[in-house]
Amino acid sequence: MKIPIDGVQAFVHVAELGSFNRAAEHLFITQTALTRRIQRLEAFVDLRLLDRTTRSTALSPMGKEFLPLARRIVDDLVHGLDRLRTSSRLGVGDVTVATLQSVAFRQLPFALRSYARKYPKNRIHLLERSGALVTEAVQQGQADFGIHIQQDVHPDLTEDVLMRDPFVLVCSRSHPTARFKKVAWADLKGIDLITLGGASGNRRIVESQFAKAGLDARGRFVVESTPSAIALARANVGAAILPAAMNATNVTTGLIEVPLVEPVLYRTIALVRRRNETLSPAANSLYAMIKARLSAVKRRSSGE
Repeated sequence: MKIPIDGVQAFVHVAELGSFNRAAEHLFITQTALTRRIQRLEAFVDLRLLDRTTRSTALSPMGKEFLPLARRIVDDLVHGLDRLRTSSRLGVGDVTVATLQSVAFRQLPFALRSYARKYPKNRIHLLERSGALVTEAVQQGQADFGIHIQQDVHPDLTEDVLMRDPFVLVCSRSHPTARFKKVAWADLKGIDLITLGGASGNRRIVESQFAKAGLDARGRFVVESTPSAIALARANVGAAILPAAMNATNVTTGLIEVPLVEPVLYRTIALVRRRNETLSPAANSLYAMIKARLSAVKRRSSGE
C-alpha cells in the first residue's frame, strides 16, 4: 500500500480545526472524501487516530502521539513544493557545465556575465576539458550539459549546433606564410607546425587532413592548449593550426590568420546534453542563454 500523504494532511486539518466539516471546507473536498482519506490512513498504520461521535471529534491517545510527526510531514512537503515552484519560476540552483577550454577563454564569459546578472544567487561550476573529455563528463553525469566539438551521433546524447569555424594558419607577421592570402594544406610541407594534441577535439580533424595531404601525422610542436599554441606562434617558433573563432589575431598579439584551403576544413561547436533527461530550471536557463549568445556570435561572424 502506498503511503497516504493526503490522509496525513487530512488528519492534521481535522486535529487543528476540531471538525470534519471545517477541515473538508478548508481542503475543498466533501466530508465523505475526507472521511475516506482518514480511513485509509488509519488502515495504513492499523490504529485509530480520531475518536468521532455525532457530537464531537477528538484525538485518540495514538493520534495525540502522531500529531507532531504528521505536522512535520505536511510542513516539510509544503515547504519542499514551495522551493520547487520557486526554483521553476526563478531558475534558482547550481549548474555544472563542461566546456572546451578555448570556448571558456573566448566566447563563454559574456554569456556567464549576463546569466550572473539575471540569476545572482546561482553558482556555476565550469569543468574545462579538452575534446572528448567534455562529452565524457556529460555522459557520466559530471556536468548538466557541455560545449564540445560535434561528433558522430551518440544514442544517449543530443546536440544543438552553435557555430562552425574554419581552420586557419596563425603565425607572426614576420613568418614566411604571413604574406600569403591563403595556403593549401598540401603546401604546409616544410613549415614548422604547431598543433593541439592530447584529448583536443581538433586533433582528429587536423590529423585526418594531414594524412590526406601527405603530411606527417602531427606537427613539429604539439601542445595541450590553445593559449600555448598562440604563445609559440607569437614567438615565431612556428605556425599554429587553429579554428578561426579563437580570435588569436589582433594588434596586440602581432599575429595574423591565413585561411587554409583545398579543402576549407571546419570544426563545429555544439551544446551537448543527455537525451531524454530534463535539465533543472537553473541549468535550462543557462543552456538557453549560451545557445542564444553563441549562435548570435556565429551569425555576426558569417554576416547573416
